Amino acid sequence: MEWETVIGLEVHVQLATKSKIFSGASTQFGAEPNTQACAIDLGFPGVLPVLNTETVTMAIKLGLGINADITQRSIFARKNYFYPDLPKGYQISQHEHPVVSKGFLDITLDDGSVKRIHITRAHLEEDAGKSLHEDFHGQSGIDLNRAGTPLLEIVSEPDIRSAKEAVAYLKTVHSLVRYLEISDGNMQEGSFRCDANVSVRRKGDSKLGTRTELKNINSFRFVERAIEFEVERQIALIESGGKVMQETLLYDPSKNETRTMRSKEEANDYRYFPDPDLLPLLITAEQIEAIRKQLPELPQQKRQRFTEQYGLSQYDATVMASNRATADFFETVVKESGNQPKLAANWVMGELSAALNKADQDITESPVTAKQLGQLVLRIADNTISGKIAKTIFEALWNQEGDVDHIIEKRGLKQVTDSSAIEALIDKIMAANPQQVMDYRAGKDKLFSFFVGQAMKESGGKVNPQQLNAILIEKLK
Repeated sequence: MEWETVIGLEVHVQLATKSKIFSGASTQFGAEPNTQACAIDLGFPGVLPVLNTETVTMAIKLGLGINADITQRSIFARKNYFYPDLPKGYQISQHEHPVVSKGFLDITLDDGSVKRIHITRAHLEEDAGKSLHEDFHGQSGIDLNRAGTPLLEIVSEPDIRSAKEAVAYLKTVHSLVRYLEISDGNMQEGSFRCDANVSVRRKGDSKLGTRTELKNINSFRFVERAIEFEVERQIALIESGGKVMQETLLYDPSKNETRTMRSKEEANDYRYFPDPDLLPLLITAEQIEAIRKQLPELPQQKRQRFTEQYGLSQYDATVMASNRATADFFETVVKESGNQPKLAANWVMGELSAALNKADQDITESPVTAKQLGQLVLRIADNTISGKIAKTIFEALWNQEGDVDHIIEKRGLKQVTDSSAIEALIDKIMAANPQQVMDYRAGKDKLFSFFVGQAMKESGGKVNPQQLNAILIEKLK
């Protein structure tokens, strides 16, 4: 039998506020354990939570970005469960009336097709603390710095049909929250992580299979591997006569396997009820419209503009618009290059991207500025230098040896475009290689690349390739 995979994702986005969702405690990453949890975060007797207004603004931005309904009267609830790193014994979250509901995102798949993923809801909640198991020799340490950190949980419909689709959706959400500047999206620091609900069913069956939940995965690669493993495990279990149990699983990337964490709870297990310390959240239509006017150009809009304004392919536009920093960098390169968008995109995706990956740096940390790269592209376009020489200049820019024109002048890298000089160079090479000239004229056309290579070697790569080819063809006749 052929099987169909059904996946729904719950994405937990840490909001980029300086203070927590219900207290003034800091959210800064990397502090000493238990130095950023105040009495409100710990639920001490007599304390009262106060909602951080900025978290509401950020939630509305996300809702507008996913074409969703904004709930004008939403409720905060207490989600009751015991866990060592949940100091109050409950989590303040939203249950029946989330701030964002019924939206969608369009994702682009590997084959270029577009698929719409529907989003059930996005609700505000506080994070729990963190249990640390590595350094305590058989014991666990509890760090409550994260307790009360503001989260926006984005819940998709079970519209995703493969691990690759899941990754495409996650990357789309990741790009969006960074464009909106509501989260830094740092997966290593836990600012962007997801739970994956996975089930399988026989193709053509309309009834959903029993799902398992893969908990707290914070890497695109691990999400793909975890889902693929879990799908294979469920299919093998069913085909051998077993039954999938509804449970929460942890993924171990070192062993590439899932293991049981606990049985999966239902909503009634949490005994949700409205938090008596928090009034209903009321949002006016005027507030929503004011926030809508603050929205930047979003990824999908930018991709479309890049194809229309710059003539980029869908692939190039997608890469250039993948995040706001890359898009801004690219547009500066285009401006400085005298409007050479395709060449600009090639250099951003090629030489620059390779150098940044090798140095493990983000584009915002690039030693080569967008203005410098634009000047380099301009000098290729106006035939001052060749593409090959440009790579040498790029390396000098990376090492911060000055601006483009200074490096060209200092190293004598200006391209040879004088036709008489190129003719003299070719005459010299042909005189030095009479046998190859005879063989070429006898029909060995592949020797043409030999003469091009000799000319480039003799000129130090500075001769204009188009002029060289044209003159060489005439000379070899």
